[in-house]
Amino acid sequence: MLNIPASTKVLVLGGGPAGSTAASFLARAGVEVTLIEREMFPRYHIGESLLPSCLEIADLIGARQKIEAKGFVKKPGAYLEWGREKWSLDFGELQGQHTYSFQVDRSEFDELLLRHSEEQGVRVFEGVEVKSIENNAEGRPVKAVWAVHGDESQTGEISFDYLIDASGRHGVMSTRYLRNRQFHKVFQNIAVWGYWEGTQKGADYRDGAIAVGSIPDGWIWAIPMSGGKTSVGVVVHKDSFQAQKREADTAKIYEDAIASCPLIQRVCSGAKLVTGLKTESDYSYAAESFCGPGYFLCGDAACFLDPLLSTGVHLAMLSAMLSAAAITSVVSGEVSEQEAQSFFEKSYRQAYLRFLVFVSVFYDQRCGKDNYFKEAERLSQYEKDPSRLKQAFLNLVSGLEDLSSAEQATSHLIGEMSRRVTENLTLRKDKSTLASGSEEIKGRAQDNARFFDGVEGIPVMTPEGAIDGLYVVLKPRFGLGRFVATVEASSIVNVKKEEVRL
Repeated sequence: MLNIPASTKVLVLGGGPAGSTAASFLARAGVEVTLIEREMFPRYHIGESLLPSCLEIADLIGARQKIEAKGFVKKPGAYLEWGREKWSLDFGELQGQHTYSFQVDRSEFDELLLRHSEEQGVRVFEGVEVKSIENNAEGRPVKAVWAVHGDESQTGEISFDYLIDASGRHGVMSTRYLRNRQFHKVFQNIAVWGYWEGTQKGADYRDGAIAVGSIPDGWIWAIPMSGGKTSVGVVVHKDSFQAQKREADTAKIYEDAIASCPLIQRVCSGAKLVTGLKTESDYSYAAESFCGPGYFLCGDAACFLDPLLSTGVHLAMLSAMLSAAAITSVVSGEVSEQEAQSFFEKSYRQAYLRFLVFVSVFYDQRCGKDNYFKEAERLSQYEKDPSRLKQAFLNLVSGLEDLSSAEQATSHLIGEMSRRVTENLTLRKDKSTLASGSEEIKGRAQDNARFFDGVEGIPVMTPEGAIDGLYVVLKPRFGLGRFVATVEASSIVNVKKEEVRL
C-alpha cells in the first residue's frame, strides 16, 4: 500500500514541468507539499523546444546545472521561412538578456525536474490518479480521493490547505468542476508529428536551431534532438485537415505537407521516418479564471496556446513560480489570500495574453497583412474582458493608458506589436547592418530587445513589473514583495520597497 499521507499543506496534481517546478519552489521555501502523478515517469510528452526563460526559472530551483549536464541539444535560436521571407533568429543578437536554450527529450527533461523535486523534499507518488475533489461548505477544495492507476482497490483520501492543479490538458479542476475552459476560435489547429533519422541541417542557420516553415494552411517544425533524432511536425487548421481527410489518410496529409514546404523538404531529404505518427488537437484555450479560494491552475491545466512560439514549458514553469510565491506568502501570513489570488490571476493571464497577441501578429506576417483592426476585433471577441489585454501591455506599449476604449486599446497594441515584430525581423535579416555597431542601430536593437524580454521573460520579478504592488522576490526568502509608491505634497515621488518575509 502506498504511504500517501492523510493530509498535506499543499497538494500538487501532476508531475510535469508545472507541477514539479511549483513543488520544488514550495519545498525549498519550507512548505509541506505532496505531489500526485497519474503516470509512471519517464513518460512521453510533446513540446521539445524550450525558451531561454525556462533555464532562468530552473536556476531558481537549483535544477539548471542538471539540465546543462544532461546532453540535450543546445538551441541558439530559430530559422524561419515564413511566406516569402527568410529569417535566422539568434537569441541575444539584439542584446537581449538570453542567449540560448535547449531542445529536450521531454521524457528525460520532465523526469529530471520531478526527481529534482524529490531531492528538495517533495513527497512524490507516481501511478496515482485523483478520482474526485471534495469542497467544504464554502466551496473551497479541501480533500482529494485518490486511487492507484489501474488498481482501484488501492484507494484513499488526502486533505490539504491549498491545491495546485498542474494536471495538464486534462485539467481536473477546469474541466470536471469549474467547467470554465474557453476555446479560442482562431487557433483551432491539428498537429501531426513523428521522429526522423538522417535529416539534413540547412546552411542558412546554426546547429541546434529549430527550423520553421510556413505552408498555405499552417506551418511545419523541425527540431533537432539528441541521439540523431529530429522531431518534424505539421500544424494545420482543423477545417483544412478535415477537408483533406475526406480524400487521404493522416500519413498522406503529413507527407504532402512536407513536400509543399521547401525548407522541411530539404531537412527530410534522404532521411527516414522511424516512428509512427502522433496526432493532437492544438486547440488554444484558457480557463475563465486561473485560481479561486484555495486553488491555483498551472500550465496546460489553465491555458494552452498555439505552439508556434514554443511557449508551453515557459508558461508552465512561470505559472509554477507564481503560484508557489503566492502560496508561500499566504502561509507566512504576510499577504492575504485575496491579494495572492489577484496577483496570480493577473500576472499569469497577462503572460498568456502577451503571447496570444504575439502569435496572432506573427501569423499575420505570413500573409503580409496590416489589418490591425480585424485582428483586434478577433482578440476582443475571444477575451470576454478586453481591458485585460490593455493591462497586459501597459508597461510595454506607450499610449495605451490614454485610450479609454478597450477596442481602441486592443487595436493600438496590435499595431504596436506588429511594428515591433517587423522591426525585430528587419534588424535580424541584415546581419551586416546589425553588426555595424552604429549608435542608431544599437539603440533600436536594445529597445526592441527590452520589449520582447518583457513579452518572453519574467517581468514580475522586478518592482517595475509589480502587479497591484506585488512582485516575486528571492531575498531574504522566496515569496512576494511589496512595491509601494507614495506621492508627497512636494510632488516628489518616494518609492518604498518591502520584501515579504516568509
